[in-house]
Amino acid sequence: MDKVLISGAGLAGLSAAINLAKEGYEVNVFERNKDVGQRFHGDLQGLENWSEKEDVLAEIRKMSIDTNFDCHPFSIITATNSIKTNEVTTLKKPLYYLVKRGNVDNSLDFGLKEQALDAGVNIHFEKTINEEDADIVATGPVLENVVGVVKGITFKTDLKDTATVLFNNEAAFKGYSYLLVTKGYGCMSSVLLDNFNKTDSCFRKTKEFFSNLYKFNIEEARNCGGMGCFSINSRFKKGKTIFVGEAAGLQDLFLGFGMRYAITSGFQAARSIINDEDYEIMAKSCFEGKLKAGIVNRYLWEKLNKNNYSLAVNNFNWIINNFNWIYNYNMFWRILYPFALNGMRRRYNWFK
Repeated sequence: MDKVLISGAGLAGLSAAINLAKEGYEVNVFERNKDVGQRFHGDLQGLENWSEKEDVLAEIRKMSIDTNFDCHPFSIITATNSIKTNEVTTLKKPLYYLVKRGNVDNSLDFGLKEQALDAGVNIHFEKTINEEDADIVATGPVLENVVGVVKGITFKTDLKDTATVLFNNEAAFKGYSYLLVTKGYGCMSSVLLDNFNKTDSCFRKTKEFFSNLYKFNIEEARNCGGMGCFSINSRFKKGKTIFVGEAAGLQDLFLGFGMRYAITSGFQAARSIINDEDYEIMAKSCFEGKLKAGIVNRYLWEKLNKNNYSLAVNNFNWIINNFNWIYNYNMFWRILYPFALNGMRRRYNWFK
């Protein structure tokens, strides 16, 4: 029996492990934490459904992954800049699916862990292996590549299901704040894409705004948050070692929706081993255009929304219903990419 060693039990690592184990490989996953999902604390996150034409749940089922976790479809989203509000409904398919993250019941992390164990994967918690000894590295964010931070809370509430995003630099500098509620469970956070020292003050503004807007109760609040990492120089392979998920620099620079990328990259890593294919070629073909599109999207977003994000809110319907177009590296984006790349490099020290 062929043996595969995986470093990291995040979404990408477990996606790879599940697929390899189902093909008869002996899979050992080494996770430095005492359980999966230790970076998160019951956060609600969106499993995006716009970067591909196929529904994301149908796609991951084709990757031998079941939906044994809470997963709630949302087709309505409200955008505001605190002055104007615009509600959008997507008709063709859900815009995203809300999932829980972390070491909590019914989370995406626990769901994948259960599937991995059922498939015969050996998960060794509180143990690590050297990078060069691993066949697959899925250890998550690389700290020197942090491009965004998140601060928020999860809570129970009587507020009806909602998804509201706030664009306001006092509440989330160059990023966005959000309030997500599904079946009495809520998550409210600020996402900062610059000036991370303002995280606490931004979240206070976020909480104040949403509390005034909806007048809802907050019970059993727990802190949550994290960081997002991105690298223009994605590393997919070094020697025999394959890199997946955020360890490979796979992240959406525009809005930070990286779960679909992580699961897909893990699946591709597994298939490359099973079929003896070149993972680097597979990964570049799948992700390189999306990563470049994210750079253009972020550049245009900052360039066009200097006036309190009024342009974004006024045109939110067009943006949402054209997400698939703007997330794919079309001809117009290819023309803009060199200008966006140079602009981002001039603007941010971390963008190399």
